[in-house]
Parts: sequence; C-alpha cells; structure tokens
Amino acid sequence: MAQIWRDSTCDDDRELIQRAREDQEAFGRLYQKYLRMVYNYVYYRIGHVEEAEDITESVFLHALLNFRKYQDRGLPFSAWLMKIAHNLVANWYRRESKNLRVSLDSEETRSFASQAPSPEELMESREESERIVRLVRSLPEEKQQALILRYAAGLKHREIGEVMGKSTTAVKVLLHRTIQTLARQMRLEEERRTDEKR
Repeated sequence: MAQIWRDSTCDDDRELIQRAREDQEAFGRLYQKYLRMVYNYVYYRIGHVEEAEDITESVFLHALLNFRKYQDRGLPFSAWLMKIAHNLVANWYRRESKNLRVSLDSEETRSFASQAPSPEELMESREESERIVRLVRSLPEEKQQALILRYAAGLKHREIGEVMGKSTTAVKVLLHRTIQTLARQMRLEEERRTDEKR
C-alpha cells in the first residue's frame, strides 16, 4: 500500500515537473510541497532559524535556476532538492568555519508535545529532548546527517544514499550503527546518572 502511494506521489511530481518547465506556478506547487522538508533538514543541520530560512530559499532559487537541467533518474524530485540542500549546507559550514550547535533553549527544540503538559512533564520532556539533541550533536557529522535525513526529513534509504553519495546498503549500515551508538551512549549516561544519585 505504501509503495502504491509512493508511486502515485512520484507520478504527481512528474506531472508537476513537466508543467513547471513551461509554467512557474507549477514550480510554486513543488515549492509548497517540499518547503517544510527542506527547511527541517537545513535547520537540524545548522541549528539557526534565520540562516536555515536563507539557505532554504537559496535551495529553491538554485532549483529554479537549474530546473531545465533536472533529469528524472528514477528517484523522487525531493532527493534532487535534498542534494542541493546538502551542498549549500556544506558551503555554509565552510564559510562559517565553525561547528554551530542547535540551541537547547530554542522554542523548536522544546515544542514537540501537542497537548499542554504539566510543569513536571514539561521539565522531564524538555530534559529528554535536550539530552537527545546533545547526544546527536556529539556524533560525527556523517552520522548526524544520516539521522536527520531519515528522521527529520523523512527520506528513504535510497534517497539518503543519493544525497550522501552512498549505496542503499551503506546507508542502512550507517543508520544501524548510529542508532546502536546512540542507544549505548544513552544507556551509559543513564548508568552514570544513577550512580551519581547513590
């Protein structure tokens, strides 16, 4: 069932792409469809709202300017956009020449609960969110990127491979090892915190 939906989505994109070659309004629909995905990826890679907005706009400007060069190679249009986003984020890091971190006090980091929690629940969920963000940010850049592409941008293994220049199998192995590493780090941190309470 999911594969049928995926194919239908790709077909919808193919139709929009064909129309967008002649009509900018159709490109606007592609922009609206993928704006959140691209922004989420960029934001989680660099951790700053204004820069993420600027880079996201640059992704779509680059896509628009190079749209006639786009070729359907069997991957979703989103993979092409994410490859552009990946390149622009890499350029941004080169320019900044420092590794910026997501602010653990940012509203985006804290506002993941849909219901109004109690103060105790809010404190626990905030601490857990901060802990996960901190642990992810402690990983090597390649592992961070794979996690963000998979869980923040929602890309499939094959699409991640296209963005990162890896095979689907290599992406699966990388994600598996990264998740094992995170689980081990969380377990060790939990043991350390338990020992400190004794």
